Amino acid sequence: MVLTPQGLRFAGRLIPCAIGKTGVTARKREGDGATPAGLHRITGLWYRPDRLPRLAPWARPIGPADLWCDAPDDPAYNRHARAPLAASHEKLRRADPLYDLILVTDWNAAGVPGAGSAIFLHQWRRPRFGTEGCIAFARRDLLWLASRAAPGTRLIVRASSLPKYPNPA
Repeated sequence: MVLTPQGLRFAGRLIPCAIGKTGVTARKREGDGATPAGLHRITGLWYRPDRLPRLAPWARPIGPADLWCDAPDDPAYNRHARAPLAASHEKLRRADPLYDLILVTDWNAAGVPGAGSAIFLHQWRRPRFGTEGCIAFARRDLLWLASRAAPGTRLIVRASSLPKYPNPA
């Protein structure tokens, strides 16, 4: 996977996507709204079993207690966690469809406090609507990606990956 100004290139396709509302950065920080530049790998695939079938044998179902910790001062920072969790977190099981399917990246896998968390590939709100740092896609394209990606799939994001289209917040 390579993020280009035109979209994400993967397996011979160019897929429209949305990136962080503040663009791409080589200096990612928690809450900056930017997609981190670098060589990333896909490390996880989560799905809502009440809304989607399992797309790959390595996919994990999202349950009501599944969270992702985004509190830099917590030992679970940038990791999957389970409710109850007092620290700041994102619920993986949302009322909207944004996290019905999530490809997790290895961004900040070491959990360096404040270096950014929860960098996922997920469904977009609408075409080209900026994210908090993730890369987002139309549902059909995300399903296609998830059915072809595997653990360790490379994701290359260059600082020059700024889109040639507006990326509204």
